[in-house]
Amino acid sequence: MCHHSIYSDINDSIDVIGILIYNFMDRLIITLRGTLDLGLKRVFKRREYKYLLNAEEYITIRKLLMGHMSEDQYGLTTILSLYFDTPQYYFINQSMKKVPYKSKFRVRSYGTPLMDEPVFLELKKKIQGVVYKRRLQIPYDALENTLQTGLSCLDHQQLVSNENQIKQEIKWLFDRYDIKPKVLISDDRVALSTDEDPDFRVTFDFNIRFRDEDLSLHHGGYGTKITPDFETIMEVKATGAYPVWFTDIIANLHLVKGRFSKYGYVYQHYLSQTEDNYVTGTV
Repeated sequence: MCHHSIYSDINDSIDVIGILIYNFMDRLIITLRGTLDLGLKRVFKRREYKYLLNAEEYITIRKLLMGHMSEDQYGLTTILSLYFDTPQYYFINQSMKKVPYKSKFRVRSYGTPLMDEPVFLELKKKIQGVVYKRRLQIPYDALENTLQTGLSCLDHQQLVSNENQIKQEIKWLFDRYDIKPKVLISDDRVALSTDEDPDFRVTFDFNIRFRDEDLSLHHGGYGTKITPDFETIMEVKATGAYPVWFTDIIANLHLVKGRFSKYGYVYQHYLSQTEDNYVTGTV
């Protein structure tokens, strides 16, 4: 249960300290990035903005973006995200409180993974509006053992400097909290990019569905489709200001930034209805 308690006070204090530690680790990891193979990006620091579109708005903005952005090489891709949380759903409840420091851990795959294909262990934090994402790539057939051992099985593998730091951050999360897989959320995504700024990306997510049983990524992206009052999530990922042409498009269509969490929506509208959970905020 999520009643106010000494336990929650301690967690809130840890989160404040976490902001200071995470800012330090961010500077350290960015220093190391110059030595990385950037073909596989493991560290992300950016702002992410969501726009909740109806069908007409989606068609219109896709047409307007054609002269500026193009789809990546993967085209329409199914994204599978397995979210972890405590028995009391501490992390999603913290997220819905709109606190300045939020975190989540998930395992993500792009498409249904075969046994030798990669999946990503992702630790995502949001600190005062800035998103920090660290991820480790492992083969899918190593996932079960990796999670069961709290990442200890990776101790004997040779990792580059920033991979080892990411492993330690995720391992600390497993040691500090009793996190378990809670829900598998899938959606179909189209990602757009531009040569003008490789750090500026726009994604469109459709057909969001979930399941809280049979949480194997290997079984694909089937699930119950959620029914929010919009058709598509447009998410803009940027390290700086929007390009002028994109700002003009947003202004001309009168689009406004929205707030939506897939995990938060599923928790609030489905999971919390069937378990003894306490919803402490809105999505």
